[in-house]
Amino acid sequence: MKRVVLLTGVALAFSSSLALASPESLLPPGFDNPAPKPTPKPAAPTPAPRPATPAPAARPNSGPAATAPSQAPVANAPAATDNSGSVVAGLPKNFPSIEQIEQMETDEVNELFGLKPKFDIPAAARRDVSQVGVIGEDEGGFPVASLANQPASLVRAVLTGTKGPLVSRWGHILLRRALASRMDTPKDMDPVEFAALRAGVLNRLGEGQVARSLVQDVDSANYNTDLADAAFDAYLQTGDILGMCPVARLKNDLRSDPQWEMIRAICGSFAGNARDGRRQLDRALSRGIAPRIDVLLAQRYAGAASDSSRAVDINWDKVEEMTPWRFAFAASLGLDMPKNLLDDAGAYYDRSAVLVPALPLAMRTKAADVAGAEGILSATAMVDLYSQVYASGDASDAMVEDANSLRAAYVAQGADERLEAMQALWGNDASDYSRLVLTAFAAARMPVSEDMADDAAPLIASMLTAGLDRNAEQWATVVPEGSEGWALLALAQPDRAGSVSTGNVRSFMDDDTSTNKRKTRFLVAGLAGLGRMDSGDVSSLSGDLGVDFNRQSPWSQRITLAAQYGNAELVALLAGLGMQGDSWSKMTARQLYIIVRSLNQVGLNAEARMIAAEAVARG
Repeated sequence: MKRVVLLTGVALAFSSSLALASPESLLPPGFDNPAPKPTPKPAAPTPAPRPATPAPAARPNSGPAATAPSQAPVANAPAATDNSGSVVAGLPKNFPSIEQIEQMETDEVNELFGLKPKFDIPAAARRDVSQVGVIGEDEGGFPVASLANQPASLVRAVLTGTKGPLVSRWGHILLRRALASRMDTPKDMDPVEFAALRAGVLNRLGEGQVARSLVQDVDSANYNTDLADAAFDAYLQTGDILGMCPVARLKNDLRSDPQWEMIRAICGSFAGNARDGRRQLDRALSRGIAPRIDVLLAQRYAGAASDSSRAVDINWDKVEEMTPWRFAFAASLGLDMPKNLLDDAGAYYDRSAVLVPALPLAMRTKAADVAGAEGILSATAMVDLYSQVYASGDASDAMVEDANSLRAAYVAQGADERLEAMQALWGNDASDYSRLVLTAFAAARMPVSEDMADDAAPLIASMLTAGLDRNAEQWATVVPEGSEGWALLALAQPDRAGSVSTGNVRSFMDDDTSTNKRKTRFLVAGLAGLGRMDSGDVSSLSGDLGVDFNRQSPWSQRITLAAQYGNAELVALLAGLGMQGDSWSKMTARQLYIIVRSLNQVGLNAEARMIAAEAVARG
């Protein structure tokens, strides 16, 4: 069995220790070193007094008296020459000529003459970067000081080590909440770096909308290159091309790549400098700084900012691959994308497609299977998509049939008919987890019946995808002991009393047909992590299954220590680090046990139960 890769190269900076002191108040850079006051200029000599003269009567609308310019040369001013060789006082050496200035872009001229602002918002409206986030503690976020005293090396290693999607839908939801919470910056870490690292993880998880909200919580003037990169990825992932403009125009030197140059030209066009933007993109096309299709897409987009009748033809014939740039621009422009470029493009484009409202409904609905299973879309959001398909009929026959089945799962007259409709959506073995998410609320409306006891497992699993544990618990009276439905409830019940019987677990193991008894391994790991099985029974069953729950690693030591100190935010981040992978075959029972135990210990019992039950359902 493959294991999840926990750390890459940095070993989680495990030589560091968890800090337990109270949060420190950090002064802004330069606070203790104010700039020196300018040396006052010598006062001009006071003229001798003259006899008083009656002042003339003021005229209506008269302006201030004109002052004759001084004929004295400017002291210490560098000299420059014009085209004729004459000396021009007060200009620096190598100052551009008038002809050169006329060829410059507007932003370059503003920068040359010091007209470019350093801030784009008033001082009173600027925000402190030491505490950045989308969800406050009173809105369900984690405590703001959770990471304030943690070593920067540890936090940095956890965030950079989280590279991709998680095997668990509920793990994804938990990690998203942890990353989006409004947090104090860890000690010895740059606040902007902290925001950039979190946004980068959100982008890699397919949470472009949350990443966009996070980067928008930082003023443009405070951006650095890393945050600009994370913001750029978030705006492309959500199809929000112009979202980058405040940063691109205010801090145009953060990047120097062709995409940044084209974005700046587009932003200039929409800011009223369509001529400059068109000229920049024409130059980019002639110089070949980027693939032709990329520049043409940029020209087509920038053209919407002017009244120009210039047409830009988009031809995909020689394009061999899809990229985030091409996908975002084509989606925003409403262009049809070649099917051959999308078929094998990868899961990134499915995650992105559900976030871009401009895309066709059928395309977004198809992509919802990936997004729903991973946790990007909620059960409610999936139902909304299929409801639109049902109302519009603008989709393939298969999607329209699925929309009809979903409607029947809610409104069919008999319970048997509603169950059949859900089974049609699940398929033969309910292996497509996104379809269980789709039917979560329909499953919760099913009446509890002994006649359906054999079909209870997928109904219970479906309810648990949306956290409907109280609805699922009602089936405890009818599911056979040792069945999969019983196993799911043994993990998911919020108020279970007493320990789980070893005999029931062994009955489940006897009927388990999963690879290497994976479902049974996950069941034992979840029950042990939740404290719902006696330690002796855990030892006996783990021995039979060949699982060593006591083996330690740097990752397990860190998450265990964080749980002991009650740091829920750090436990959530470390749990996400340990759940990376594209399927549950990448998760080990030992890792599941440590994650469930740690979450349960810091008060995240609901998340621990849902993750454990999901492991059995998808194992």
